[in-house]
Amino acid sequence: MSTREKSNPLSVKCPICGKEVVWGPQSPYRPFCSERCRMIDLGEWASNAYRIEGKPGSADELDPGEAVPFDPRHPEQLKGN
Repeated sequence: MSTREKSNPLSVKCPICGKEVVWGPQSPYRPFCSERCRMIDLGEWASNAYRIEGKPGSADELDPGEAVPFDPRHPEQLKGN
């Protein structure tokens, strides 16, 4: 564990209620603060309240060679290609 993680752990806001959540093993529902918020989010997806833009099946048209896997442990991957 790095010095930064010991002294100032990364925290995020719960996407449902906005409560601060420490990003680590002590927060099993991350990025949510609780199972309740996690289930609310799941219900929103199940009821089609959330949608991903694009025509249906458009992901099938992507060239697999262009896809770059994202590792959340390395957010610097998002900074340009």
